[in-house]
Amino acid sequence: MVPDATDTVEDRPDDGAVLDRVLAETPPFDGVSPADRVVMTRAADVRRFGPGELILDAFTQVSVEVFVVLTGRVDLWHDADALGEAADQHLGPGGVFGFSAMLTERSLGPRAVAVDAVTVAAIPESAVEPAFASRQGARFLAAQGAAARSRGGLSSYSLVDEIIETHPLEVDADDPISEVAAAMTRRGTGYAVVPLEDGRFGLVTDALLRSRVLVEGRQACAPAREVMDAAVPTVALGESAAEALILMLDRGAEYLVVTDRGGRLHGVITPRDFTVSAAVAGVSVHEQIRRATTPEELRRRARRARAVVDDLLSWGMASGKAIAVYSSILDTIVRRTIVLTFARYPDLSLDAFTWLSLGSNGRREAVLSSDIDSAVAFRDNCGAAIDRYRAAFADIQGELAAAGITADSHGATASRPAFSRTNAEWRAAARQWMAEPVQNQGAMMTSLLVDGRPIHGDPGLPEVMKVFSDLRRHPGTMRLLLEASLSARAKTRSLRDLVARRDTINLKKDAVLPIVNTARWAALAVGSSALSTTERLQAAAGSAMLPDEHAHNLIDVFTVLQRLRLRYQLIEYQRGEKPVDVVSRDKMSPIDRSVVAEAVREISAVQRRMDNVAAYLPAEAWTRPAT
Repeated sequence: MVPDATDTVEDRPDDGAVLDRVLAETPPFDGVSPADRVVMTRAADVRRFGPGELILDAFTQVSVEVFVVLTGRVDLWHDADALGEAADQHLGPGGVFGFSAMLTERSLGPRAVAVDAVTVAAIPESAVEPAFASRQGARFLAAQGAAARSRGGLSSYSLVDEIIETHPLEVDADDPISEVAAAMTRRGTGYAVVPLEDGRFGLVTDALLRSRVLVEGRQACAPAREVMDAAVPTVALGESAAEALILMLDRGAEYLVVTDRGGRLHGVITPRDFTVSAAVAGVSVHEQIRRATTPEELRRRARRARAVVDDLLSWGMASGKAIAVYSSILDTIVRRTIVLTFARYPDLSLDAFTWLSLGSNGRREAVLSSDIDSAVAFRDNCGAAIDRYRAAFADIQGELAAAGITADSHGATASRPAFSRTNAEWRAAARQWMAEPVQNQGAMMTSLLVDGRPIHGDPGLPEVMKVFSDLRRHPGTMRLLLEASLSARAKTRSLRDLVARRDTINLKKDAVLPIVNTARWAALAVGSSALSTTERLQAAAGSAMLPDEHAHNLIDVFTVLQRLRLRYQLIEYQRGEKPVDVVSRDKMSPIDRSVVAEAVREISAVQRRMDNVAAYLPAEAWTRPAT
């Protein structure tokens, strides 16, 4: 069965208000920023079902959305072999389902059926990801994992057993500090475990040795018990990784001791160990970045972000999700950099502006080679202080560069006047770009700003986003934007490469970017507020300009190219090289070369067809259903 109706929250403003209120009160969405909740609300589809109608069957297809019940009651079945029996779970308003299949990309349930008249919000994975990369997200997943075990089902979340690498170094409580330090050095470890008489365990760490010996002046012959931490949290084998992480975060601990059920020492885990768990992917590095107290500490922790992507892919996470996690980590780095930088500008307010992430990170599609594009919308009363703010933004740009995260090489940065304006100035500029897109780089600025995503400040401040929502009512502007979008042609070799006899391909410029541009224009044409490339293509699928088959071909091609692009960049990263988008064909396997060539052919076919449709159909017919 199909739902009676599908609306975006913009179609029914009251739905948007209800959804925002429910998200603010419902785990794990209550743990995200207001800006992220606005993104979720705008991206959501509100669907209505009658009694007995099927809402979701995640046993037969992988869910790419998370569902939130707004009104009515929903029955859930978590066991595919027991669908004819009584429901396993009953949800009312605020109930959340579909996240297990989305996070694991596997058809592992549930089946959801409306009990009575039901309204649900379906939120796409790209928008909802921040909720599952937060402390509340980890807590929510842990609770769901515990509930699954209590029902007798298999938890899809990893256990602490799976993230222990080696047995830790053990020392005696009476061993001299000097001997303990020497043993830690030989082992190459930053800690040693001290078994205590009462069955508990203490921990000697590098940090404790420095503070107790170098600062407090303890003698090197003093026993280990005088420098150890005797209050280290302990977890047992068989407990969920998410529950363990929550304990670590709640206690502010850097280590957890793991024992078997009999209390015997089995291992020690640290925050970084949690990056291998898909259930809490990115949570630990997010938390470490948020806790950074100095720019130096933040830079050190930010440099680990690329390693997290490597870990996630090694664990088996899908490349698209790993890219989304990486984009979310970049958001956290930028937010923390803003806060630490503004500590040096006490006369400037963090509440005076909204920071927009643009480009690939705005779409949550950042890979290891991606720059950080940014813009800022000021409150209209900032006045003469704007130049001081821009100086602070330049410092932020410098801090990010020191952490290995470079700004856009073409100048799309918040420190430049063109990208940091008052709300009124943005509104006026956007209207001018729509009226005369050829002037003042209007087409380019429009393309940048419609990828904008607020990551700091008041998410409702940037009026420019609201102005662009009316673009499809300007057919002349849409035609010029289409021409600009199609100007980046998919190709396997450029004329410059042929002249220079280079046998390389720029995976971003020659293959990925043409899809991104097509998806952006198509979403504008149908009035979709989606940000990610795949969701934009899904929203525009079925129109005269972009029939279903072509849209879904582009989605498949984009997924394959992003996976390929990330894989080659990780190889460069592992070699200690700077990840780039240009790949030599002689370094690619024959299969990869064939995949890229076929992808370019598919993209080129879509671009040629869009050229033809634009030539013989009036602009107002471009978004009509394909016949």
